[in-house]
Amino acid sequence: MGKLQRMTTLKNRGVTNGGKTTLAKNLQKHLPNCSVLSQDDFFKPESEIETDENGFLQYDVLEALNMEEMMSAISCWMENPTHSLASTHEESIKEIPILIIEGFLLFHYKPLDTIWNRCYFLTIPYEECKRRRSTRVYKPPDAPGYFDGHVWPMYLKHRKEMENVSWEIVYLDGTKSEEDLFSQVYEDLIQELAKQKG
Repeated sequence: MGKLQRMTTLKNRGVTNGGKTTLAKNLQKHLPNCSVLSQDDFFKPESEIETDENGFLQYDVLEALNMEEMMSAISCWMENPTHSLASTHEESIKEIPILIIEGFLLFHYKPLDTIWNRCYFLTIPYEECKRRRSTRVYKPPDAPGYFDGHVWPMYLKHRKEMENVSWEIVYLDGTKSEEDLFSQVYEDLIQELAKQKG
């Protein structure tokens, strides 16, 4: 896939419970012709997830995801970007279509590298991440020690690997309010859209 013309894709990635989905949904509400695709929707069944030597399910690796299916969904959107519009405004048809792809391992799948216009990465410190994770209900539920034994070490590993990417990443402070994060990214996207229209 080459660089997209007359459409914008942005990658919204970050630490678990960092606010990726909330930010994506807030942007979708305010941007015409905007669709959101979540990497979480492409997890393989639990029966296909490997376990490590500690018995922890390995959900924080690419092999736990059906990335081919995700790429197929992205390709379908690219072929018909107005198919899943959130906006019903007639004038929106004239707007540049936007696809927000949000997930926790988007920077580590090479076939995605050529389609981004903008990349964002949400960060939160260890203590806040652990606190937020403890308030969420997962299926299957996190095993005792799972966060410290698997989730956080995998995040640190993936974050270190990101130092080698060649494109610009905008780092966002996930401890900011939803409103502040939305405003920061929204203004940035409006500028990006203005460049594409110009």
